[in-house]
Amino acid sequence: MTWEREDAAVRGTRPVPADGPLEVACDESGSDGENLISGNTDVFAHASVRLPVESAAASVQEIRDRIRSPAEEYKANHLLREKHRAVLEWLLAPAGPIHGRAHVHLTEKAFFVVDRAVDLLLAGASAEAVTLFRAGRREFGDERWRVFLSSANQLLRVRNDGEPQAPADVFFHTVDALRGARSGTAVSGILERLAAARSRADAYRARLVDGPTLIPVLNPLLPAIVTTAVSWSAGGHAVRLVHDRQNMLTPDRIAWIEESARLAGARLGGLRLVEARRDPRVQIADFLAGIARKIASDELNGRGDATLTALLRPYVDPASVWGDEHSWLRLCPPPRTTPADPAVHAAG
Repeated sequence: MTWEREDAAVRGTRPVPADGPLEVACDESGSDGENLISGNTDVFAHASVRLPVESAAASVQEIRDRIRSPAEEYKANHLLREKHRAVLEWLLAPAGPIHGRAHVHLTEKAFFVVDRAVDLLLAGASAEAVTLFRAGRREFGDERWRVFLSSANQLLRVRNDGEPQAPADVFFHTVDALRGARSGTAVSGILERLAAARSRADAYRARLVDGPTLIPVLNPLLPAIVTTAVSWSAGGHAVRLVHDRQNMLTPDRIAWIEESARLAGARLGGLRLVEARRDPRVQIADFLAGIARKIASDELNGRGDATLTALLRPYVDPASVWGDEHSWLRLCPPPRTTPADPAVHAAG
């Protein structure tokens, strides 16, 4: 396993030989740490692009020339402003600079929490997670469902300022309340199984007290990077990832990513960290991640823009972690009508 850290302005951005590994640049948008339910965003997006450095630099310059903002560093919100709609459509369009050369992995945060909680307590019951998530709000109403999501988020969080077992107490009290409210429904059996899994929750909380966890259960970045490596490795390609610097990406976690990607069938030849402003490929990935997060969030909340969603659709990873059926059909339509079960789960 390899881990290289970029510590010079442009070093490491040389073109990759045609017969060498695919060098793919990555960045994310929508990180709220472990606060997935009441954070600032409801979607996490991880974007990756495969472009020569010169092409990426030319695209960044084209965006600057078209927008003409005095800002030293451009971000996705520059392109998302209505007055720059033409620039946004140009970037995503089939004739644009990244079409066929970019990929976005989306995570619906609320579904990710439910999926992780069900995986912890019921050991990989992904179908039950989908059923519970899709029926939960309808069966219990917005307020009760929000309480459940928040309690699940707290159960899984590494950081906890109170008693170590308090999040488990709150979560199982919430589960008991939901069981009493709707017996004999589509989700009642799942709730019964969750209620019977208290020992797994207690063991998980006890492990957190014993020491820090290498891979936080609630962080969508690490499994998204693994899935990105798997996607770009399709067809047997060897891949190297270049990623914007993140505190989360420590050497131990990069080693975990590389090993997890290998076990999932990817030929990942390393992950190198750079400063986004010093690598135009990462800047393009940053633009795409922010744009995708906004478009996907708008679809999730019923205010989607049909034109922008259609432009984003070719970039969306079918293996995205997404639970809401209606928005998913618009973001990633047939032949695959539901997202694949998350291929890689972060484990404590």
